Amino acid sequence: MSKVVVMDHPLIQHKIGIMRVKETSTKEFRDLVAEVAMLICYEATRDLALSDIEVETPLVKTTVKEIAGKKLCIVPILRAGLHMADGILNLIPNAKVGHIGMYRNEETLEPVEYFCKLPHDADEREIFVVDPMLATGGSAIAAIRQLKSRGITKIHFLCLIAAPEGLKALREAHPDVDVYIGALDERLNDQGYILPGLGDAGDRIYGTK
Repeated sequence: MSKVVVMDHPLIQHKIGIMRVKETSTKEFRDLVAEVAMLICYEATRDLALSDIEVETPLVKTTVKEIAGKKLCIVPILRAGLHMADGILNLIPNAKVGHIGMYRNEETLEPVEYFCKLPHDADEREIFVVDPMLATGGSAIAAIRQLKSRGITKIHFLCLIAAPEGLKALREAHPDVDVYIGALDERLNDQGYILPGLGDAGDRIYGTK
């Protein structure tokens, strides 16, 4: 049974609060995206399967745990998801990375895919799709659909901010996908932006606002 987890950790709430402030600099915003992504990933990996292996410490042989099977794969939705991936790689440096390119048609608010590149064994890995904003849900739904079309079944979605409308749409389209959210906001405005939100995450990460 898939789940939705909205983070309540004080550090996450504090850092997202700073990100919301319009005067927060590009560098600080970028750093916070990576930090919050890492903290959310810590929770999202809580249920990973483990296996026993025997190792030798400086004193004795012992049995320790390691993540079972193939390692993880992070799939950022371009472009804003890239810095979330950077933060997660600080936590899981051996993870593979795939990329899905999506942009939102500003008239229809529908996602348009322009790129998809995944590791050859992605269907054997736990996949963590990352995108800072879950607004209408269109990009996340389309990205996960692309992964499923390639035989991938173990999928999790991580975002910093979500609107109820986007979360509802994602859950209806992909009820088998676990969703991890930094903060669940109030609603979307008429232009499809999250309120109160934090503006356009990509523009704020790359200084193109």
